[in-house]
Amino acid sequence: MTEERKSTEGTPTDGTESHDPDFPEAFLSFMRQGWRDTELPVTPRPEVPNYAKRRAALSAAFPGETLVIPTGGEKVRANDTAYPFRPGSDFAYLTGDHDPDSVLVLRPNGSGHDATLYMRPRSSRETDEFFRSRHGELWVGRRHTLGEKSTELDLPTADLTGLEAALADLAPGRTRVLRGFDAEVDAAVRPYDGPRAEGQPARDRELAIAISELKLVKDEWEIGQLQDAIDATVRGFEDVARILPADRAVSERLLEGIFALRARHDGNDVGYGSIVGAGEHATILHWVHNHGATRPGDLLLMDMGVEGRNLYTADVTRVLPVDGRFTALQRQVYDIVYASQQAGMDAIRPGVKFKDVHLTCMRVLAEGLSDLGLLPVSVDEAMDEKSSVYRRWTLHGFGHMLGIDVHDCSNARKETYRDGALGEGYVLTVEPGLYFQPEDELVPAELRGIGIRIEDDVLVTATGAVNLSAGLPRTSDEVETWLAEQREAGPRLPG
Repeated sequence: MTEERKSTEGTPTDGTESHDPDFPEAFLSFMRQGWRDTELPVTPRPEVPNYAKRRAALSAAFPGETLVIPTGGEKVRANDTAYPFRPGSDFAYLTGDHDPDSVLVLRPNGSGHDATLYMRPRSSRETDEFFRSRHGELWVGRRHTLGEKSTELDLPTADLTGLEAALADLAPGRTRVLRGFDAEVDAAVRPYDGPRAEGQPARDRELAIAISELKLVKDEWEIGQLQDAIDATVRGFEDVARILPADRAVSERLLEGIFALRARHDGNDVGYGSIVGAGEHATILHWVHNHGATRPGDLLLMDMGVEGRNLYTADVTRVLPVDGRFTALQRQVYDIVYASQQAGMDAIRPGVKFKDVHLTCMRVLAEGLSDLGLLPVSVDEAMDEKSSVYRRWTLHGFGHMLGIDVHDCSNARKETYRDGALGEGYVLTVEPGLYFQPEDELVPAELRGIGIRIEDDVLVTATGAVNLSAGLPRTSDEVETWLAEQREAGPRLPG
């Protein structure tokens, strides 16, 4: 491993960065004295039993094997500045830890696994790191001591500098690593994997699959976390609607920023890059440039979600008529998409195939496209898997799993997820859409540039489904009424 990881407590010999002033010895001597030590008043977090249950379930899936799950480190944004760190989702799912560079190691003990969290501990005052290093606490704030972190997460901890030695006696062929989050961990473990040609990549993939499939069923605490994030998202949509003028243009980025304020105040951040598409930008599925502007008479599509402080995220889309009223054609298209979404929600219950919910939504869209005179074939032929021509105007599926990732459970097997059946405790989005590109000569001119998606976050219950984002309106009439009410209420600050 690199010297930086081997010795996080080393004393720098130069300034912390090229633009920093030199440190004269008198200053260094003065900085090394007169500091009072403090302890953080940490207590076990109430959700730690949830993380322990997940580690136990993962342990049961791989008896007798060592499991290594890194969180990853900070990523460079430009030169010597980094993006805000967000922990690896699988690591956070198993530990609740949000600090960079940490690594969870599960070692077999005969009856299960012993878990150890290797972490970068607080910089001591015995070296100059606390004020000279960019990792020092005068630069980035106080890190936890090993004991403080152990108390908070109810998890044994060890100094990150001991990780290499801990990995040095791994048994070849009895180790699985969540790859790709930390190049140094990957490299350090590789000599103990056994020959890579003898199936190690597949073994590592099985670990990623197992974690993803554990995530499919949300427990009561996770559902509460999702509901909190969704409720904050509802407030964020209200904030945007309250400052959206009906009679003049405003920047998409203004609306993005208003929502981001709510996300940072009520949660950790946005769960993904907000999509704010005015007019024809709504036809671009992942429009994140947001450099356009609203126009009275146009539609505004906003796909946004707050990520909560424990990293569970909402994912909601609404389409608003900027001037407050849908035109007859806008309403017709909107109502087709709403009918598709409602049909999908009505179909959801335990045991129903994920694919069947998709087909239910898509048939309603295909029927609507036929009513608009756009399908070149019958609805049945368009729905045939050898044709699917209706998808010209709706490129994506009906939805996806939702949780600690906006596209949760992404490593789950096809037969468990996309070709599998829904189960109680699953949370998924239902988000059909129709998009008529401005350049599409196969649609009438009056349809070109209209993009509509309606997306909600749905919990599968024992008897059906619950719309967790029902706090926002869905029908065209409800949207108009809600928008008028928000505008009448006027702007507000989070608080």
